[in-house]
Amino acid sequence: MLSLWLCFSLSSMVFAHDSFQIKGTIADAKTLQPLEGVNIIGENQYSISSATGTFTLNNVSKGTYCLTISHLGYTSQTICIEVGPNTEVLEVFLEESTTALQEVEVNGKSKKRMNKESPVVSELVSKEFLANNRENSLMQTLSKIPGVSTINIGSGQSKPVIRGLGFNRVAVVQNGVKHEAQQWGNDHGLEIDQYGIENIKIVKGPASLVYGSDAIAGVVDIQSNPIPFKHSFSGDVNLLGESNNDLLSISAGVEGRSHNWFYRGRLTYRDYGDYKVPTDKINYENYVFTLHENNLRNTAGKEANGSLSFGYVSDRFTTETTISNVNSKNGFFANAHGLEVRTSSIDYDRSNRDIDLPYHKVNHFKVTNNTSIDLDNHTIQLDLGFQNNIREEHSEPTPHGYMPTPPNTKERGFHKNTFSLNVKDAFEPFNKHHVVAGVNLEFQDNSISGWGFLIPEYTRFTVGAFAFDQYEIHSDLHLLAGVRYDYGQINSKSYSDWYPSTINNPNGTTSYVYLQRAQDKTLDFGNVSASVGLSYILNNTTFKINAGKSFRMPLPNELASDGVNYHMYRYEQGNLDLDPEESYQLDIDIDHTTKDFSVGISPFVNVFENFIYLNPTSNYYETLQIYEYTQSKVFRAGGELRASTSIINNLQLDASAEYVYSRQTSGPKEGFTIPFSPPLSGLFSARYQFKDVLFFKEPQLTADYRITAAQDEIVPPEEQTDGYQVLNMSLLTDINLFKAKQPLELKFKLNNVFDTKYFDHTSFYRLIDVPETGRNISIALTQTF
Repeated sequence: MLSLWLCFSLSSMVFAHDSFQIKGTIADAKTLQPLEGVNIIGENQYSISSATGTFTLNNVSKGTYCLTISHLGYTSQTICIEVGPNTEVLEVFLEESTTALQEVEVNGKSKKRMNKESPVVSELVSKEFLANNRENSLMQTLSKIPGVSTINIGSGQSKPVIRGLGFNRVAVVQNGVKHEAQQWGNDHGLEIDQYGIENIKIVKGPASLVYGSDAIAGVVDIQSNPIPFKHSFSGDVNLLGESNNDLLSISAGVEGRSHNWFYRGRLTYRDYGDYKVPTDKINYENYVFTLHENNLRNTAGKEANGSLSFGYVSDRFTTETTISNVNSKNGFFANAHGLEVRTSSIDYDRSNRDIDLPYHKVNHFKVTNNTSIDLDNHTIQLDLGFQNNIREEHSEPTPHGYMPTPPNTKERGFHKNTFSLNVKDAFEPFNKHHVVAGVNLEFQDNSISGWGFLIPEYTRFTVGAFAFDQYEIHSDLHLLAGVRYDYGQINSKSYSDWYPSTINNPNGTTSYVYLQRAQDKTLDFGNVSASVGLSYILNNTTFKINAGKSFRMPLPNELASDGVNYHMYRYEQGNLDLDPEESYQLDIDIDHTTKDFSVGISPFVNVFENFIYLNPTSNYYETLQIYEYTQSKVFRAGGELRASTSIINNLQLDASAEYVYSRQTSGPKEGFTIPFSPPLSGLFSARYQFKDVLFFKEPQLTADYRITAAQDEIVPPEEQTDGYQVLNMSLLTDINLFKAKQPLELKFKLNNVFDTKYFDHTSFYRLIDVPETGRNISIALTQTF
């Protein structure tokens, strides 16, 4: 053992005595700055330069060696060196290489450029906008866009309104399929999870050419998210808390892709209590309601949403199937259902989180498939959809008129199945012509239940065919023209009361009759839509003009309703003689955008030949006024004005205004406006981005100041609404305490800073003089991975 140790030691000493190092530094020959990541390669030797440009080759025997030194963007060098006891430190200076590349031509257009070239007046909503402006519902989030407003139903639901028109005049499209629920009702919200949405296109004005007759006022097109990158996995977790209604919310989503297959998934849960208003009492028609701790009692709710999609993508074929479900339960303000709470035994102030009668439950199940096939000069798009919407309205079983006490709490139930098919072919038959032709089919089956009646059971079938051509006259001038024909059939089913009513006969006798509220009826509708428009891009200015004719089929509630709507304190009667709505509209849009400044204006003129609306009559059912659906000619005009600038470093200023003028030019309300007309409104925003503060990265402070004028243009029994001013503030920043790859996003918001008491003219609760939500503090955390 001693001999082996001595032999090993002596060998090591000899080896160490004959081993040397090659050291050196590498720098840019022009700037003399050290170069990092340079490859130094020799015979059985390899090294990479450090951030200071140094490198070392160890255990080099005595002799002559040639080293190749190379770096991306620099000319390689080969250096030979004599290695021995007196080897000097190398100093290498690399020259930048000048490589002539062949011309590379990239063909394609950004979404922004394509939107400029289209004469249709529309606006693209980005993922960043949705994240920075997220409110309690999707439509409340979009209400900062000029021309877009909402009909709010409590704190968690809202309906879209574009330029003063809503309900079934605005089509909401998700993944290429129209969202079909019970959108005809004032108190029916939008059953869509706003988390996970990245791109929305809003079309202002008639869009029935592509989307069908329900898009007579515009479209909210929720587009599919981009397909994930190959061999990727990512996700996000969103947490939200709010002070006004004690909301707690969590949403988590993931997505991933192998080579061709990909998937996405998301779960969302929201739980909130009664929301607070800046008043302690409400006075409606001499009924005084005292509010406990400013809580608008029984406005609490819960929502649970889930979605899963999977797809396949290749060079010529892409398909994705999405399954989603939205389930919610929301209370109605206890005095917003016929004032019955005055005789109720329910203790509404027992808790601000319980959901008592009256309330509604909604479950919306949806399956869609989107398939795209590229066939040389043709791109075929197929959109399939199935939707099942179940809505139940529950209230205390209170008898009305001849009705006995109902056996349960389910006042109304609506069960709707919708089947959709869209086929679209995009091709270029001639140079500079881009033609799109397609067919839309939809079938609805709506059944009813419950002891209260408002609309009958019905089926609805619609089919439409369209074609349009966008012709490039030259690169900055584009013409779009198209035509569409729609046919629809509605079959309403008969309905009679489940209890007998007393009828006094002329001969003095009394009969007990099960009154018929609806009859079997089949109605057919058909009409033509058309549009033509021009878009011209002059340097930084875009000019658009578009003229179109569109129409909308009457809905079953407009044709055959016959019952009490306690949410609106009225008796509603349909009209089987209604004609389809026909609308003619002229849109103009001028936008000038530079690096530091932009300004735009979007005026429009709109004429309805036969606008459908509920008209209050002088007749009463018990103590409720009877409203009848009727038609009149309507003239509308208005538009939006917008401007923004960033001429001051880190400061972004935005301003916008919107106005709609409406006037009925015929019918029983000639000279009046139309219901739910929004007043003149303006929004001023300022956003300042600070430098990093401690562990807060680039914090942004935003202030939004909305000024809304009084609404004196009303249709009785609407009340005039005073103007108001509201200030909202928010702080957005990233936090990276643990040096993670993705920082934690923090959003702190303070809405209605001064707890202003104001009324929104288009709010659902405005009819009973309930003010809007008071001061609200919210904190949102988002972690991506």
